[in-house]
Amino acid sequence: MQEIPKKVTEILVEKLGIAESEITPDANFVKDLGIDSLDYAEIVMEFEQTFDIRIPDDDAEKLQTFGQAVKYIEEKIKK
Repeated sequence: MQEIPKKVTEILVEKLGIAESEITPDANFVKDLGIDSLDYAEIVMEFEQTFDIRIPDDDAEKLQTFGQAVKYIEEKIKK
């Protein structure tokens, strides 16, 4: 399961140009990483493609930190 946080980090760095050092488990996507709604939609789509999962809009709205996103993806993959 260690590869999920690594892959999520890669997606954020690649898509947003964020320094890897800025990404911590409790880094808030909007407040800490400066992600706007368009960036967020792109990132959610990238998570879906990369991990071959479906993230409903209701769930996507709840994913506010890096740690929450990683945990959510891990749980979706287990199912």
